[in-house]
Amino acid sequence: KMGKKAPNFKANSTEGMIDLFEWLGDSWGIVFSHPAPFTPICTTEMGSIAKHYEDFKKRNVKLLGVSCEDVNLLHDWAGDIKAYYGLEHFPVTLLADESRE
Repeated sequence: KMGKKAPNFKANSTEGMIDLFEWLGDSWGIVFSHPAPFTPICTTEMGSIAKHYEDFKKRNVKLLGVSCEDVNLLHDWAGDIKAYYGLEHFPVTLLADESRE
């Protein structure tokens, strides 16, 4: 729910192991949950968000995409999104939630 504090957690991500509260620092955060990488809808949603990354950054908002896959697959997916959208860098952190916790 917007404005509510999410519970803290630690998990593996495309940036390595993160602690949500430490990762956020004094930033706002938006968490996107995607059931599977490489699916057309999930990929286009993540690509669209990545294209607007600078607008989020100006507003002190960090983006976290959650998927229930292995982090190595998420690195591959980030590369696919980057290539498809012609991005120099894929700026969205992807979090691996293999256990769906």
